[in-house]
Amino acid sequence: MNFEFSEEQNMLRDQARNFLDAKCSLKVVRGILDGEDSFARDVWAEMKQLGWMGTSIPEEFGGLGMTDLELCVIAEELGRSLAPTPFSSSVYLFAETLLTAGSEDQKKDTLPNVASGDTIGTLAISESASAPTAVNVTARDSKLSGIKLPVTDGDVADKAIVLAKDDDGMSLYLTDLTDSTVRRHTLKSIDPTRSQARIEFSSTPAERLGGAGQGWELLNKIYDSAAVLFAFEQVGGAQAALDQARDYALDRYAFGRPIGSFQAIKHKLADMYVATELARSNSYYGAWALSNDAPELPIAAATARVSATEAFELCSKENIQTHGGMGFTWEFDCHMFYRRSKLLAVNLGSLSRWKDRLVTNIEQTNW
Repeated sequence: MNFEFSEEQNMLRDQARNFLDAKCSLKVVRGILDGEDSFARDVWAEMKQLGWMGTSIPEEFGGLGMTDLELCVIAEELGRSLAPTPFSSSVYLFAETLLTAGSEDQKKDTLPNVASGDTIGTLAISESASAPTAVNVTARDSKLSGIKLPVTDGDVADKAIVLAKDDDGMSLYLTDLTDSTVRRHTLKSIDPTRSQARIEFSSTPAERLGGAGQGWELLNKIYDSAAVLFAFEQVGGAQAALDQARDYALDRYAFGRPIGSFQAIKHKLADMYVATELARSNSYYGAWALSNDAPELPIAAATARVSATEAFELCSKENIQTHGGMGFTWEFDCHMFYRRSKLLAVNLGSLSRWKDRLVTNIEQTNW
């Protein structure tokens, strides 16, 4: 594999970074953490103007008609800034699932508003944090009944794609969360800047998405592409945590010397750097496989997901340690990276599940 982002894609990266530095600083993230709102609506409004939500949505459905590679670039910068927006739920999961499984009419009816940012979508899969594969939500006569939790951004989303049991097995259903038969409750989580919700459906109108009984099959395909995008977001967060730790180690003096000159701190920073670069390399492998629809995509996606999760968790933890006692305080920003790393580690299934998935895919290819 020989992969690198193009000059145009790197220009997009620079533009995205400049925008987020100006409009989505850690002060904005802290404002959501301390406040009552579920996401940064001003930042979302600015992103709508840039057309980011329609990056990989075809022009015929109101999008920009770019590729998933441009989405990878944006994802990394969103991760670097810890952007408190429902972008991943609406774009990586909802829009990508609709593009993969939706009919032409469903795409025409829904995707233009998703591309413009006027409609926020999410994917409702889990019904229990301890047993995410247990599905009790039912679909009868095109109506959903049951409870989903936790649903990321479920309290702010307008529409959802729901995994439900029907007469054919497990299928995906598209539904309107603003319907009067839907009840939503915001859940407390380790990272309030990415909200979680409990959603109850009571004979809620819905329409099937994709083939009957193909829910798990479709989700596995969606999860491969989403894993790569989430990995880039995690790499962005890991790099930002590393940068914060490095800057502090250079500025903080002890015994007349920068603490970055001490061996213990050097080793921490070196471990963070190695983990981040390994995750970046694996994420590039995933981007290559995704952009070429390569048969290696399931393995590449799982590899990227595992290494990026481990890198972000390590960097966010060691960033706190590098800051010493002050790193544990609310006033310092270190905890915001730690919170996001822990949330993203389970947002698409736990680390252990992705390790199992990686091993299974390797065994199936007889590597």
